[in-house]
Amino acid sequence: MRLPLAVLTLALLAGPVSAGSVVVRPTAVPEWKAVYGRVEARDTIPARARIGGTLVELLVSEGDRVAAGQRIATVRDDKIAFQVSALDAQLKALGAQLKNAESDLARAQALVDKGVATAQRLDQLRTQADVYRNQIASTEAQRQVVVQQGDEGAVLAPAAGLVLTVPVTRGAVLMPGETVATVAGGGFFLRLAIPERHAALLREGAALDVETGTGTAAGRLAKVYPQIENGRVVADVEVGDLPTAFVDARLLVRVPIGERAALTIPAAAVVSRAGLDFVKVRAGSGESERTVVVGERHGDAVEVLTGLAAGDEVITP
Repeated sequence: MRLPLAVLTLALLAGPVSAGSVVVRPTAVPEWKAVYGRVEARDTIPARARIGGTLVELLVSEGDRVAAGQRIATVRDDKIAFQVSALDAQLKALGAQLKNAESDLARAQALVDKGVATAQRLDQLRTQADVYRNQIASTEAQRQVVVQQGDEGAVLAPAAGLVLTVPVTRGAVLMPGETVATVAGGGFFLRLAIPERHAALLREGAALDVETGTGTAAGRLAKVYPQIENGRVVADVEVGDLPTAFVDARLLVRVPIGERAALTIPAAAVVSRAGLDFVKVRAGSGESERTVVVGERHGDAVEVLTGLAAGDEVITP
């Protein structure tokens, strides 16, 4: 009898470790609105043909990455080569005429020095030589313009980024200014369209959650546009880990649109057994266990929907 009595005495002296407690009070928690946002590029720039002609070379397709200034296609106009040949022939003819005029000018100068020819005739020949020189300069400038037009047959990427669309094929006839490819550059962001009844509750800089398909990413409400379109407010969201494999992809976003009062307790105070959630509540000098229904989790706290009232003292481990 002495041995069991001694064991019981030691157990009573040790006793259970005293746990902490928290008094349930209404706290303000954010009110969330679930909407879908679209992944969009900051800059969507078309790469256009600068001259008309036939598309003889196409170097990119949808999904390719390009650098700014990279040649992505070539447009050729066969008439440009003929124009250059015609201008070259004009330059040869003008050069021969200038050479002949300079020879006449030299002979006239010799005759004037001997007093045989008049100064008026010398001035006429000098003027004619100057006319040929100016015609040669004008024709060379025209040739440079035509050659530059031929060089502009190279279609260049307007910015570094991702090729979204290529609406043409090799061998197509293009007009000046026609789009060869569309390039998305400047980074990506998420664009939202939120019902206008929540417009007054949106705040730039507010934190929000984005469902990326592989998890939840933190985002920031970067800009709220003042114009309402079709009953919706347009807003831009910056996301650090935004998936950009598909442009215009839709992602679920939880946007804070205000606050509401809720009863929250430490998540560690909730014990789950047999599919039910229980918490220990101090009742007078003792403790009792209550069944609760929990809701959203807010950090280390969890919202209690039913089972507790304001003022209850919950025992925490």
